[in-house]
Amino acid sequence: MSLADHKCIPCRGGVPPLPADRTQNLLQELGRGWALNAQGHLERLYTFKDFAQSLAFANKVGAVAEAEGHHPDLYVAWGKCTVEIWTHKINGLTESDFYLAAKADREFEPFRAGA
Repeated sequence: MSLADHKCIPCRGGVPPLPADRTQNLLQELGRGWALNAQGHLERLYTFKDFAQSLAFANKVGAVAEAEGHHPDLYVAWGKCTVEIWTHKINGLTESDFYLAAKADREFEPFRAGA
């Protein structure tokens, strides 16, 4: 089962963030493009041929986020969309953050094919 096939589990708080070794293992499973930013959040920049595609991608990721009950920060600009993911309640990463990242990658596939 790939990371994208897992269901996000809502965090109610009171759990510790993932340990660094588990975070690194899951980051390797995600594959290229994803990194930890200065705040320790997952982040990836996706590029597109124009603003319309950037916005369409952001809307697709937004729909997945609503369905999963797990919401990333999306930064949309001409030809690009940055996705930033972390679990707000614990100000750290959980496995669900990696599941959502993999789901974002899955939503990007049709855009990659059309490039």
